[in-house]
Amino acid sequence: MSSRASLNKVLLIGNLTRDPELRYTPSGAAVCTFGIATNRYYVASDGQKKEETEFIKIVSWNKLAELCSQLLAKGRKVYVEGRLQTRSWETPDGQNRQTTEVVIDDMRILDSKRDFEGSDEEYSGGPAADEADFSQAEGNGAPEKGAKNSKTKPAKKESAPKKKEEEDEKVDLDDLPF
Repeated sequence: MSSRASLNKVLLIGNLTRDPELRYTPSGAAVCTFGIATNRYYVASDGQKKEETEFIKIVSWNKLAELCSQLLAKGRKVYVEGRLQTRSWETPDGQNRQTTEVVIDDMRILDSKRDFEGSDEEYSGGPAADEADFSQAEGNGAPEKGAKNSKTKPAKKESAPKKKEEEDEKVDLDDLPF
């Protein structure tokens, strides 16, 4: 490996700490932000079991941003994959601020709709959202000037027995969110 080689890759599994927030840049690119919490369990030197929680800001762009906004909600368990990015800016009152976030290019919903409906949170992602894989083909997750939204694909899922109503219902592919 050459001395110039480097890697910026983040893999996280956690629960959403808040509902996703979808906005659009002046150029029309969709950007969705949300937070996830990850837990780490360990035994301290005194023998006590401890739990440590990290709160991480997540950012997605373009089609993946729109999907995150539609399918995710506070409490959902997700897998995200992306890269670390640090941004700096100056506030209107002259203070320098800095934040580090994970810009994702892949997101997978890990809990099922059935599991999520058992909680107090509201969910309306539909059957295609259960255990789905949503990846950005662009790879870097950031919008490019004049770039079209990347395609996404659902993960392979074992087929479950269908209810009578589901068998009779016809799905128009234009109605699917991906």
